[in-house]
Amino acid sequence: MRSRHIRETLTRRAALKTAFFGAAGLALLGRQGLPAWAAPRVPAAGKGKAKAVIELWMAGGPSHIDTFDPKPQAGTDYTGPLAKAIPTVAPGVQLNEALPLLAQQADKFSIIRSLTHGVNAHETAAYIVQTGRRPGAGAGGDRVYPSFGAIASMFLSRDYEGMIPPYVVLTRPQGRFAVEGFLGIQRKPFVTGGDPRRPRFAVEGVVLEGVSDERQRSRRELLHELDSLGRALKGDPTFGRMDECEEKAYDLILGDAGKVFDLNQEKDEVRDRYGRTTLGQSCLAARRLVESGVPYVTVNSGGWDTHKRHFESMRQKLPDLDRAMSALLEDLAQRGLLDSTIVWWAGVFGRTPRVQMEEPWNGGRSHFGPVFSAVVAGGGFKGGQVVGASDDRAMEVVDRPVYAHDLHGSMYELLGVDPDGPLPNPSGVDVTVLPPSEKGAHRGRLKEIM
Repeated sequence: MRSRHIRETLTRRAALKTAFFGAAGLALLGRQGLPAWAAPRVPAAGKGKAKAVIELWMAGGPSHIDTFDPKPQAGTDYTGPLAKAIPTVAPGVQLNEALPLLAQQADKFSIIRSLTHGVNAHETAAYIVQTGRRPGAGAGGDRVYPSFGAIASMFLSRDYEGMIPPYVVLTRPQGRFAVEGFLGIQRKPFVTGGDPRRPRFAVEGVVLEGVSDERQRSRRELLHELDSLGRALKGDPTFGRMDECEEKAYDLILGDAGKVFDLNQEKDEVRDRYGRTTLGQSCLAARRLVESGVPYVTVNSGGWDTHKRHFESMRQKLPDLDRAMSALLEDLAQRGLLDSTIVWWAGVFGRTPRVQMEEPWNGGRSHFGPVFSAVVAGGGFKGGQVVGASDDRAMEVVDRPVYAHDLHGSMYELLGVDPDGPLPNPSGVDVTVLPPSEKGAHRGRLKEIM
């Protein structure tokens, strides 16, 4: 009975520690006591123009016609109240009237107006855009393939020595599928949690608003005083690893590494320029992370699945996007980081170009996979360009269809990763970074903007 009690207590202790530190602990606890990203057999990327990536993921699917592919000539049945297109600093390039600040930064980014996959279901569309693969396609198609972020961060992490994991998501999990795929838990992103608008940015729910660093240290000391079992098993290799994980996690919370999340170190005018919104402050945190050397950051912005009262939502979301994304691009450029940092903006699909005025939608837009837009900037991508085109009502591609694997292949090339090269994985699966080129595909050949 005593041995059973000890086993159960050990299990509870391990579970409590793992639950307390969450993804941070799992990410920090790598093979041979190393951080997961510094563990052996991580492939190195070649020499590329880009060294880091910021992904602006618009969860739910933003409307292309209300953002980067305006169609004022289509009439109000399609445009709704956002009926105007405005010129930008890039000759011949127009944006929707809701994005005036981005119009002033248009020389820094290029627009893909012919992205397509034809899928209107969230889960499948997210999988395609994030992985560059269709579910079930090709040999071993039943596997869950990793996302671009998981693969790119793996290749870029070989020379990365920072304490913060190399793949960070601000602030909520992307959901819909396992972004690490068959690469396993070591390639799972570190999801910060919390809200960067607040005075203290909660990371993994551990640093809480109103809880000082000194109080965190006191809580830790009390936890250790109560941990009689931990003291009794001092020297046990299993719990030694867990204690090492704890040290690294607390360094991330209370040490120098965690200061990158402290947006109070930024001037008020900088924070105001990004916007005091979750999206704006997340973009600022993303800039701070890549500036500190983190190779891959995703800003996960929700609320774009606007089936009902679409334009009411857009009156808030589009100004937030305009302020946050324009500030990010301008800030990266001013700091000399844009040339080495890819910024890509995308969602799972677009929204129906024709406004759904009937009940129960009352002016909504539904899912639309036949044609939608993406934006790329920095890291070797040219600015002020447009790739492809939709028809005069944004209903279908009429020039230069672009697929997710085309976009991924281009970004991989700029990062120095061979899209046709092997993708190392713990299961030993014989697979390439991207699927073999398909008939009519231009994977890795968005040369007009590279």
